[in-house]
Parts: sequence; structure tokens; C-alpha cells
Amino acid sequence: METKNSTITGEQIFLREMRQEDWLGVHQYASQERSCAFQPWGPNSEEETKAFVRQVIKDSVKDNRTRYVFAIVSIGDKKMIGAGELNVSDWENRAGEISYIVNPDYWGQGVATEAANLLIKLGLKEFRLHRIYATCDPANTGSFRVLEKAGMKKEGKIRDHLKLKDGWRDSLLYSVLEHEWAE
Repeated sequence: METKNSTITGEQIFLREMRQEDWLGVHQYASQERSCAFQPWGPNSEEETKAFVRQVIKDSVKDNRTRYVFAIVSIGDKKMIGAGELNVSDWENRAGEISYIVNPDYWGQGVATEAANLLIKLGLKEFRLHRIYATCDPANTGSFRVLEKAGMKKEGKIRDHLKLKDGWRDSLLYSVLEHEWAE
């Protein structure tokens, strides 16, 4: 599926391909310590944020594309309030990974859950993936609740999965299979 010039619309948000000017919206959350507390990056400088957006745009025009990064835009005020990503990790085995990040000003409003659901639907329906997975820090209760609300099942814990600034972090692994999503 080619997503260029198209949007994926939900009830309170829509996802669209990232644009260069989105660096400002990205920087509003990527520069905050609380947004990246469970991430190996950040808080970002303006240049780091601009470099991220440049890389996303560069990845969007690659042949044999596997990375799809979307701006999360609020339908109500048309603000770019986060990012959602679908990475097709294995075309042959029809597997992909989702991730998302939302500006803290919009936490607790169901935005991340809606974004996760839209990404899962994209992966399963449009890309015809069989399995979609996601990981999160075990201490990030907000994130694993989002994954559970999106219909993903906890598979277990991956030990020392991600290197953070202060050492290794475990990750919880969640997934949903195409027949589960259909149910």
C-alpha cells in the first residue's frame, strides 16, 4: 500500500505521512524529559529533532520500503500531536512492529490507543500482515495499557532488550494475530 498523499482517519485523530515542517510538533514532545523517559533517545535538541524528521522523509521514498512513520494529527484542532510507526520486519513471514508517541498535553485522552488501533488495522488489512507486535518498558504502565486496549496480548518479557542512557532495560512483548483482530 502506498500511503503518500493519503490519510488514515479515526474518530479523534488522523495519521498522515510526516512532512518537514512537522519537526516543530515533534520537538514539542521530543524535547521533554517525560516524553522520552522510557526511550534510548532524548530529550532532543532542535537539530536532533530535525534530523529525525529528515530521516523519516528519506525512508518514505526508499525502494522496498519497510518503515512507515505517520504524524498523529488531532482532528479537532489540526495540531500534530505525536507520531505512529509501522515497521514491516519480515515480508515473507508477514510480521510487523508498531510504536507510537504522543505529546504529554494529550495523554489520557485515548489518542495513543486510537493510533495503535489505526496502525494495527493498516498492518493487518492493507499490508496483509499475519502478526503485529510491540514492546514497551515494564515500568511504562500507560503504554502497556494502550497495547492491551488495542487488543494485543502479552507474550512475555525480553531481558536486556534495549540500551538506555543508564543501562539495559527489559521490554514487555505484546502481539496480535490477524485472526484475533478479525474476532
